[in-house]
Formats: sequence, structure tokens, C-alpha cells
Amino acid sequence: MHTLQTPRLLLTMLDASHAEAVAAYFKQNREHARRWNPASNGEFFTAAFQAERLTSDQVEQQAGRAARFWMVEAGDDARQRVIGHIALSNIVRGALQGCHLGYMIDAQFQGSGLTTEGCRAVINYSFTTLELHRIEANIMPHNAASIRVIEKLGFEREGLSRQYLRINGVWEDHYRYGLLNSTAS
Repeated sequence: MHTLQTPRLLLTMLDASHAEAVAAYFKQNREHARRWNPASNGEFFTAAFQAERLTSDQVEQQAGRAARFWMVEAGDDARQRVIGHIALSNIVRGALQGCHLGYMIDAQFQGSGLTTEGCRAVINYSFTTLELHRIEANIMPHNAASIRVIEKLGFEREGLSRQYLRINGVWEDHYRYGLLNSTAS
């Protein structure tokens, strides 16, 4: 399992033994995340569901198709309290060498700079360890906090994807942002 460290965070891939901590994170942030995420039924917030999801994440990570890092505060070596996550999904090799970036932080840590700090470490991992060429992020135009994060990280807005994702029953437009690995060949 990969673990990245920043001054204030441990970013780690978790297994099913951490399902309770992941479920608690999602339960605590259910209302906070509702505006930005697809609708989830009650089962999503259970430890049983999250255990299956964590197991599935491991399969995707081992196959090289995804990498999900769970954020815990530095010093929480037991990974008892999840405060966010950063995901590299849809990793495609071949001519593209790219992926999508997604992230979320616990409402009580929003505005602390931890999302930017964590994303910076995951981006570095994707460019140096995974040797990807391009990372894409898609953000709803009214998600100002997420746009601030992505722009601080150097992403450039490349366009608008109309009705890109169905969020809570509504097809939402998303700005499409891209970041290129300047060291990739």
C-alpha cells in the first residue's frame, strides 16, 4: 500500500479493515457533500458497503486503473479518523497516459488548505511514480471552493462539458480543467 506524507497529512490507500472509519467520514459529511456528488442511498453510508468499496478499490489499484488516497491527519498512524479522500480514476495508458482527479474533504476542514496540500502530493505521485502525462478534473461552475483548489494547483480551464454528470437527479454542467506533466516525455 502506498502512503504519501505532507507536513500535515498522511495520504494512504486503505483496505476493508478501515471500513468503519470511512463510513463515519461519509456519514458525517452526508449533507456537506450532497450538492457535489451523485445521489447515494442509505447503504452507501454503512461499513459493509464501504468494506466492499475498499476491496474493489484495491483491485482497481492493483490493475493500475485507479488510486484512491484517504486523508488522515499526520500523527494518526492507526488511520482512525478519515478527513478526506483524493482519487485518481480512469487511468488510461497507451497514447493518453492520463487520468481524472477527484477529491473531497470533511466540512470542518474546508478552507484549511489541506485539500490543496494533499492534492499536490497526489499529483506529484501521479507524475513521478505513475509517470502520467495528463490529469483532468471536472468541476461544477458553482463549486467555487473546488475551483480555487484546482487553480492553485496550476490546472487550466479547457472548456465546459455540458450536462456532464447527474448530480441529485439533475444533469450538471462541469468546467473541464487539465494539468500536464511538464517532465513527461
